Amino acid sequence: MKRILPILTIILLAGTQSNAQVSRGPLAEQPASKIVKLYPNPAKSYITFDFDKDQQKGRTITIYSFLGKKMHEAQALTEKTTVTLNDYNRGMYIYHLTDAAGKIVESGKFQVTQ
Repeated sequence: MKRILPILTIILLAGTQSNAQVSRGPLAEQPASKIVKLYPNPAKSYITFDFDKDQQKGRTITIYSFLGKKMHEAQALTEKTTVTLNDYNRGMYIYHLTDAAGKIVESGKFQVTQ
C-alpha cells in the first residue's frame, strides 16, 4: 500500500498537467485590438474613454459597479468621452461598449480610488 500511493500521486499529477497545456497552434485565438483606451486608471475624479478614429459612432458605453449596479450610460459619444466620478465609491467598475444592435463589442474594468 505504501508503494502504490506515490505511484498514484505521480499518475494523477501527470494527468492534470497534460490537461492544463495551452494550444499555441494556428487555431488559437488572437487577442482583438482594443477600440477604446481609458485613463487615468486608477481614477479619482474623472475617467476618459479615448476611442480609435470613428469607432465611437453608433456605440453606447455603460458603466457598472462590481456588484452589477448600472452607474452611467452614454450614447452620444465623442472621440474622447469623459465621465465624472463624483457619485462613485472607491472600488472596481466594469464598462461595456455596445454597438447599435446591443452586442457587447468591448468590455473592461477600471478602479476608482477616492
